[in-house]
Amino acid sequence: MDAQFSSELKMKMQKAISVIREDLGTIRTGRATPALVENVIISAYENTQKLKVKELATISTDGPRMIIIAPFDPSVIRDVERGINSANLGFTGAVDGNIIRINIPPLTADRRDEYIKLAHTKIEGGRVMIRQIRHDVMSDVKRQSEDKLISEDDRKRIEKEIQLLTDEMMAEIDALKSKKENELSQV
Repeated sequence: MDAQFSSELKMKMQKAISVIREDLGTIRTGRATPALVENVIISAYENTQKLKVKELATISTDGPRMIIIAPFDPSVIRDVERGINSANLGFTGAVDGNIIRINIPPLTADRRDEYIKLAHTKIEGGRVMIRQIRHDVMSDVKRQSEDKLISEDDRKRIEKEIQLLTDEMMAEIDALKSKKENELSQV
């Protein structure tokens, strides 16, 4: 498998892993993280613009249970508060001067179980993405072999390399799954 082909495949699979990582970051673990609110869409400036919180403010944490949002423009602080409170995230924000404080309540056992199931669903979606990428590339390799653009030996070698890379990415997904389960299991 030539280097460009290999790096393209790896880049596609890494992008899928990034999507999974971002997706898992949105699942609450009982700990405060900026990822919980950064992609919430806010109707700002008298509902003329729809922007994400991370485009409107600096997001930080203060301890394991507190998120602090400091809007760049103080005039949108009420819009940000309203958007976060209406996003049904399981917590609410309160304006405190020029910042919004969000207290993250601890998760109940039932909620933890729900979030673990949700994480498993997102992980399986990631596995499907990786397998789809592998399938598309394997189909291309088979087509090239049938068109006599590559030899049978090259096809087998390339397919083996594709499978090795796929196994490596699946191991990375399993590591993400374990990490998220550990985060959700901690009280």
